Amino acid sequence: NRMNVTDLILIGLTQNPQMQRILVVVLFIIYIVTVTGNLLIVVTIIYSQTFKTPMYFFLAFLSLIDACYSSSTLPKMLADLLSETKTISFSGCMTQIFTEHFLGGSEVALLVVMAYDRYVAICSPLHYVTIMNHHVCCLLVGVSWTVGFLHSIEQILVTFWLPFCGPNIMDHFTCDVLPLIQLACTDTFLVGLLIAANGGVICVITFVMLSISYVAILYSLRTQSSAGRKKALSTCGSHITVVVLFFLPCIYIYMRPVATFSMDKAITVFYTLVTPMLNPIIYTVRNAEVKNAIKMLLKRNVISDNK
Repeated sequence: NRMNVTDLILIGLTQNPQMQRILVVVLFIIYIVTVTGNLLIVVTIIYSQTFKTPMYFFLAFLSLIDACYSSSTLPKMLADLLSETKTISFSGCMTQIFTEHFLGGSEVALLVVMAYDRYVAICSPLHYVTIMNHHVCCLLVGVSWTVGFLHSIEQILVTFWLPFCGPNIMDHFTCDVLPLIQLACTDTFLVGLLIAANGGVICVITFVMLSISYVAILYSLRTQSSAGRKKALSTCGSHITVVVLFFLPCIYIYMRPVATFSMDKAITVFYTLVTPMLNPIIYTVRNAEVKNAIKMLLKRNVISDNK
């Protein structure tokens, strides 16, 4: 029978009850900080009149993706830590894989778009307004979502036809393709190669492309004034930090044969939970305009509440 497994059991991050209680508190704080921080950036960019440039348009979408991405994994993790049975239905597992990879793939594409935006802004400043008009920006965001959708559909198609007839215990805290295919009752070598090509190779190529574009940007800064160079370095520094934090763990997880290593869960925690939390901090700490706009927005809300 192709499908005997209807429910999957997630082992989670730890079996230690005391550690589970600590994790509930830590993960709840991470979740609140991530969603609040990212949605605060989205609201600030929407309501502030000073952020009508493409860079902030893309940043608002990146923050929205991060808020949704953490919501696709963290609530289920918290529920599992608080319950005795850490089960998820097979259809629920497939839904989680689709959502994670749709948002993750969209973020990869959007980071490329943001790098292109910075490249045009710094290397062709006179043509920037013409090249990065509103229509082009909307089109690029649409392309990012489409890339994410196609990537996640491919992950689902690769996994869905596999026979699952025996073990149903997954050594992970969330449903993902690699731990799931290890439960299949068939040889998954070719499937593993497909997943590595779809996830790992794309991540490596994208990371190399982004690295080259940022080298070109930094090289072109030599001709700029010291004030312009400082501002460009500030925004590029934020982008480079986010790219490194997101891509290196993804490359480690997906660019290798199907296997489970002891470090996997810790690294997955980093790029699924910690990176989305750090992104708003990275973008606000290095950007005085965003910090001031958030302060103004919060002050305005406090004043209106007092009235």
